[in-house]
Amino acid sequence: MLNPLDNFFEQKDEPIKGCLQYLRLLLIGYEDITEHWKYGLPFYYHKGKMFCYIWIHKKYRQPYIGLVDGDKIDHEDLLREKRAKMKILLINHLEDIPEEKIKSILRQALYLRS
Repeated sequence: MLNPLDNFFEQKDEPIKGCLQYLRLLLIGYEDITEHWKYGLPFYYHKGKMFCYIWIHKKYRQPYIGLVDGDKIDHEDLLREKRAKMKILLINHLEDIPEEKIKSILRQALYLRS
């Protein structure tokens, strides 16, 4: 029996599954980032504090990274939508994953934590 985290990733269909798994590996590859099952979704903590999460946008049907402190990051590709504090980065799972863009945004978010 899979734990809820692994089950979340395994139950998705390709190519969304591969995109989500890539994002998962990218995030847990950072020092001091840990993965948890919180609020029914994969949540990532930095040094014990909520940092970001992975989800699939209901309207666009695309994976995204939701950044807890997204309101403090100014980047043209981050969407606020109806969120007060968080912003999201949509990832088009049908195209090459923009690794450098993701890493740049994550660096900004991590810098805010230091």
